[in-house]
Amino acid sequence: MTTNYKLTDQNMCTRRVYQWVLGEWHETSGAGDLCGPGWLHCYESPLLAVLRNPGDAAIQTPRLFLCECEGAEKIEALKRGYSRMRIVKEMPLPKITLEQCVIFAIHCAV
Repeated sequence: MTTNYKLTDQNMCTRRVYQWVLGEWHETSGAGDLCGPGWLHCYESPLLAVLRNPGDAAIQTPRLFLCECEGAEKIEALKRGYSRMRIVKEMPLPKITLEQCVIFAIHCAV
């Protein structure tokens, strides 16, 4: 089992319909593209989750959760997917500075 970080909206939903509940396991097929329905998405750090949010999920006022992941795994660039996941604890959302955004943008451009 690995530990990662998951963003939801204020109602603990992703994609406006996928409801998350603390401690409840969700399972998918682990098939297809990472951005498809076969995968549950997360990030390896809270900072990365917040920095990638505008391009990946665009959640207006996100909540951050520690999540436990099992099963099939797929990693593409800075996003991770698993076939089995549960959120276990809400975490404080990190504050991103302008300097962090610039450094992240430079690393992405290289």
